[in-house]
Amino acid sequence: MSDFYQNGIITNFHNLTQRPVEALEADLVRFSMRRPMGLILPSLYSELEGPALSHIVDELAKVPYLSEIVIGLDRADREQFLHAREFFSRLPQHHRILWNDGPRLKALDEELAAENISPQEPGKGRNVWFCSGYIQASRRAEAVALHDCDIVTYDRSLLARLIYPVAHPQFNYEFCKGYYSRIADGKLNGRVARLMVTPLIRALKKIYGPLPYLDYLDSYRYPLSGEFSMRADVLDGIRIPSDWGLEIGVLSEVHRNYSTKRLCQVDIADIYDHKHQPVSQEDPSGGLNRMSLDIAKALYRKLATLGVQINAESFRTIKATYYRIALDLIEAYDNDAMMNGLKLDRHSEEQAVELFASNIMEAGAAFLDNPRDKPFIPSWNRVQAAIPDLLERMHAAVELDNQGKV
Repeated sequence: MSDFYQNGIITNFHNLTQRPVEALEADLVRFSMRRPMGLILPSLYSELEGPALSHIVDELAKVPYLSEIVIGLDRADREQFLHAREFFSRLPQHHRILWNDGPRLKALDEELAAENISPQEPGKGRNVWFCSGYIQASRRAEAVALHDCDIVTYDRSLLARLIYPVAHPQFNYEFCKGYYSRIADGKLNGRVARLMVTPLIRALKKIYGPLPYLDYLDSYRYPLSGEFSMRADVLDGIRIPSDWGLEIGVLSEVHRNYSTKRLCQVDIADIYDHKHQPVSQEDPSGGLNRMSLDIAKALYRKLATLGVQINAESFRTIKATYYRIALDLIEAYDNDAMMNGLKLDRHSEEQAVELFASNIMEAGAAFLDNPRDKPFIPSWNRVQAAIPDLLERMHAAVELDNQGKV
């Protein structure tokens, strides 16, 4: 069963959590005969040493319908890559690790840089982009899911729910976004989504009037979730940010490329908890501080492409409108937490809003000061036009890293 959330912009599947995982997996095994499925896992090497990833791998080892698992490995030297090969070797599915810091993939990246089509900075977006290219090169999957590697409450039903809408041969969805309740350890989490993204989108709607794009973003229950799935051909044409604006950037690209009738969201977990980013109040290069800056810039860039004129005076109005809406939401969140027996620190919530309000102005200045900024990684369609055999050579390089000497 599905419903249409808010104003009916995207389909919302809200009760797949009621079906046992065995029933979902039985369906997906059947679907895989017609539409092979893959999974992308963007990972830092440090996550191999954390509390979540080993359990995630144990759960994935039980999944019967995946044709391929692609692990993007960042910040790993040779010995750490060799350890990662051993770490993931217990996966029974065909799996490959992209050693992004290894000499073979770095050499390919230098070719891309020579053509001015390389990702500009390291990060999750760059990792996901290279994994997307490999998925296309391997041609083992027609439906692809992606989720983070720090989910401490992970079980394999999350993946089954996430990929189901794009894997079903009778559905026509090209893209699916996962959502879930951000409650853990008796606390209300998801601060950037609650306190920054939602009030900022609503402030922009109030200032610039009804825009289909803003209504579309506002229809996602958790736009910053790191879990989504898509048909493999979606990966060809999207241009994604390499920074913390990845999730908003992906939503913007699929909105540009596809009818909203081909997009959906799905409830993927009753309980979800992961590594929490610090606010990093004093450090604009890290934590929620950096995240909020990148997200605001991603929204401003998108509005500019839609013909919305934004100048220095605009950002003062945006900040003031955002601040009022955010404070009103804190009141509602506090009441919600109290009613449900949850903890919520109003003082830290308002401190976060003050930081985000400041960053709305800071992101605006950065947006205006860098008119030649190229924040998006080029699409793989462009890469293949510039270097037609790069995907084939990437596939060969990954095979050598995973099966040969390094």
